[in-house]
Amino acid sequence: MSRRSRNSAEGITEVRRKETLLKTGALQSAIFNSANFSSIATDAKGVIQIFNVGAERMLGYTAAEVMNRITPADISDPQEVIARAKSLSIELETPITPGFEALVFKASRGIEDIYELTYIRKDGSRFPAVVSVTALRDAQEVIIGYLLIGTDNTARKQIEAERVRLEQVLQDKNSELESATQVAEKANLAKSEFLSSMSHELRTPLSAILGFAQLMESGSPEPTPNQKRSIDQILKAGWYLLELINEILDLALIESGKLSMSLEPVSLPEVMHECAALVEPQAKKHNISVTFIPFASRCFVKADRTRVKQVLINLLSNAIKYNRTGGSVIVESALNGTESIRICVRDTGEGLAAPQLEQLFQPFNRLGQEASNEQGTGIGLVVSKRLVEWMGGVIGVESTVGTGSVFWIELNLTAEPYESTDGSETSANVLTHTHGDDPTYTLLYVEDNPANLMLVEDIIERRPDIRLLSARNGKSGIELARTSLPDVILMDINLPGISGIDAMKILAVDQTTAHIPVVALSANAMPRDVEKGMEAGFFRYLTKPIKVDKFMETLNLALKHAKTKKEPS
Repeated sequence: MSRRSRNSAEGITEVRRKETLLKTGALQSAIFNSANFSSIATDAKGVIQIFNVGAERMLGYTAAEVMNRITPADISDPQEVIARAKSLSIELETPITPGFEALVFKASRGIEDIYELTYIRKDGSRFPAVVSVTALRDAQEVIIGYLLIGTDNTARKQIEAERVRLEQVLQDKNSELESATQVAEKANLAKSEFLSSMSHELRTPLSAILGFAQLMESGSPEPTPNQKRSIDQILKAGWYLLELINEILDLALIESGKLSMSLEPVSLPEVMHECAALVEPQAKKHNISVTFIPFASRCFVKADRTRVKQVLINLLSNAIKYNRTGGSVIVESALNGTESIRICVRDTGEGLAAPQLEQLFQPFNRLGQEASNEQGTGIGLVVSKRLVEWMGGVIGVESTVGTGSVFWIELNLTAEPYESTDGSETSANVLTHTHGDDPTYTLLYVEDNPANLMLVEDIIERRPDIRLLSARNGKSGIELARTSLPDVILMDINLPGISGIDAMKILAVDQTTAHIPVVALSANAMPRDVEKGMEAGFFRYLTKPIKVDKFMETLNLALKHAKTKKEPS
């Protein structure tokens, strides 16, 4: 290469070197003069040599006031410096002197060090800072000083403090909510227990009234026409009172969130068939024709069978009661896509005006029907609405004054359940009377209420094939069951001494009585009472007031079960 070319290349290299130095100087100047963070450089002993613009802004000192005069320890919280020295001495297992050494000890050992520290301004005010420390070394790796870069941590600390405060507020609110929830749960439990107790107290006397009235109605000799009329009024009022009790308790259970439901596939055609049979007497009495349009195919909804039936009976009963003489009721259904089905109950009554429709689902509001001859509580539709909604459905009404109304419910469709074909479930056959002098069966009734005991005695008098034994408390009932070994035991729940449930459990673990079916007969008629009784192990659970036909059906089923247990396998 010629000398001229070589000089030219060297000239270019020198220009580039100067440009690089200028850029580096510019960067260093920008860093040094940055107002966003403090840059404090010290010599090896910690005396401040550089104090940038950011440090001046944050700490209130001018560079001239601190350079060659103080160390960073002098502008730091002394108690925090002492605490840091103590902490590091333990961590690094070497004594560290409180002061500047504590601020740079890790950096002097080549350990990365970033820590929080409180800086003290010239005016004495304080602020939290995050400090990063780096040891400055010469070409021989000898420490010639330290660089402390700090940022004001006030904003982050405020955010952190606010977060802690909000967390505490949230914790306090959660504690208040938890406390309120516990209070509400206790109140609901007390309400539920009160309802259960009230149900029992109301049903016990009503059981005697309805039970004996049924016996008088079907007794021999038959009652006179005047007696029959009086008995009819007793039964009519009694069953109405029972309906009122049931609806009030249902509404209270729903509102307290304690209603128990079992959602399962329910066959709508089967439920409709049962409903048709139940409303037929009422329709004949009112001269109303009721037509059920057949389903196009087998149809199952996800619902509680008993509650679906309750809702439909309520809608059908209202459609009959509030219809015109010689009117009609049509029940039809229509699929709503593939997800749900709508069941409509259409009547030819007077219809409802818009103001009446707005008040339709208000408790105890009979929409001006209070003066009519038809009994009602104004609760049935409210309960029906809540029940349908609890089953995931919708209820509604469309009405035209002078033409009639259409009440409808929509329920979710579900797949048809698998049906067992093993024939394990069989219907109970009614047992015929025997003609011998000696009874075929023995029934033990454990009951402390004389009226209820007398009622069952009168019912069993019509069954010469059954001998009735009785006990007035659970302990006596257990002893009598062990000595007489009855075929079936009827057990009241609320007994003096031990409860009927406890007595049943004692009999169930005794080898001599474990085979005897025990049927609960109790005024504890809340759904959860029935569930608890069945879970405890009762063969069946009957509620008071007694329905004689249901009582006899259950008794026959229990006797048949007892006979099967006795027969050799």
